Amino acid sequence: MVWILVVVLLLALVGAGVVIARQRRSQQLQAGFGPEYGRTLADHGDRHAAEDELRERRERHEQLEIRELEPEARERYAERWRGAQRTFVDQPAEAVGEADALVSEVMSERGYPVEDDFDRRAADISVEHPVVVENYRAAHEISRRAGNHEASTEDLRQAMIHFRALFGELLGVDDRPRDDTSEDINQETQS
Repeated sequence: MVWILVVVLLLALVGAGVVIARQRRSQQLQAGFGPEYGRTLADHGDRHAAEDELRERRERHEQLEIRELEPEARERYAERWRGAQRTFVDQPAEAVGEADALVSEVMSERGYPVEDDFDRRAADISVEHPVVVENYRAAHEISRRAGNHEASTEDLRQAMIHFRALFGELLGVDDRPRDDTSEDINQETQS
């Protein structure tokens, strides 16, 4: 009888340990992926499937050779960003296309595989940049619509702001590029 009680107690302890370990893994994914955790959960509708995907993203990301940009490359890209901002004044759709291409170039130079489809690129970015990946998705969608002449000037302004959020993080600098896009673009569109 004592042995049965000991076995039941051990099974209960093992079960509790498994539950606690799962909760801890879930909490770590939630903390690491932030809002991306909720989005992935909503996409899958199942916590287990969503967490499996997020773990797969991390594993795939660990295989990438992500590197920081050299200071010269950082400055070169920042200058190109400023050029895209200046283009926005007269050609907002073209500027958004430039910003989209520029983000892809920076991703490529940093070591992200950009030849994959957009959803895969966004998933790769979400591992290190879970907060701004939604900006990337929104900006890319607006850029796609702009290519079909389906985006308003306000949409294009928002796309530039969204691209800038990711661009600044990809450059690896604490501050955004020298010019503040939202202020510059706001001033230009109000003129």
